[in-house]
Amino acid sequence: MGIPFFLLFLGLAGIVVGFILILFLVILKIIVYKIFFRHEIRATLERDPAATGSLVIILTYPGISAFFSYRIAHIFYRLKLHFIARVISQWSRLFTGIEIHPGAQIGKGLFIDHGMGVVIGETTIIGENVTLFQGVTLGGTGKEKGKRHPTLGNNVVVGAGAKVLGNIVLGDNVSVGANAVVIHDVPANSTVVGVPGRITRREGQRVDKGDVDYCNLPDPLNQTLDKIEQEIQKIEDELKDKKPKS
Repeated sequence: MGIPFFLLFLGLAGIVVGFILILFLVILKIIVYKIFFRHEIRATLERDPAATGSLVIILTYPGISAFFSYRIAHIFYRLKLHFIARVISQWSRLFTGIEIHPGAQIGKGLFIDHGMGVVIGETTIIGENVTLFQGVTLGGTGKEKGKRHPTLGNNVVVGAGAKVLGNIVLGDNVSVGANAVVIHDVPANSTVVGVPGRITRREGQRVDKGDVDYCNLPDPLNQTLDKIEQEIQKIEDELKDKKPKS
């Protein structure tokens, strides 16, 4: 009878110790986030109407967890310990669905809403108070070396599924529409929509006349195919005209 009771005691003691350890780690996490990530917590509270309090943000929001892991990985990256930095980055991606390269430079107040599928490249530079929605890619356009990812100014908002590609600059207060593909510089205080991205507002004023038809944005691939088809038809007509009559 003594041995089973002893084993039961050890099991209960292990559960209690484990619970205390988890509680300690949770409290430690709350304290660390409150001290070092107060700007990100405040940004989330201001920009996410679903955020009910800082405790919920710290314990459940993947964006701030990914940002925490990025900060640690970035320290190792700057110390030239790239392998450790990438391991931390990949583990963070596994648990949050957000991939932030440890070499990226990110200012305070970043808010990643939902976050799944967000990718931030190695040479990306992000200013302060930037908002990224799910599915955003801040990526490169090829295998070139050096600065190959975008630079985002302050107060930039990038909509869900948007792609900002290459060594380009988005000025302060730029808004990028959902699923837009931006491959050229965008001046400050502008709004970009479409594929490829085109500026529809600058300094609060419309760039084009009339409303933007979001359901019928230009498709550069179809436009190119139409031009090729027209050229082929033109060549066929010329060959028919040159064909000798019997």
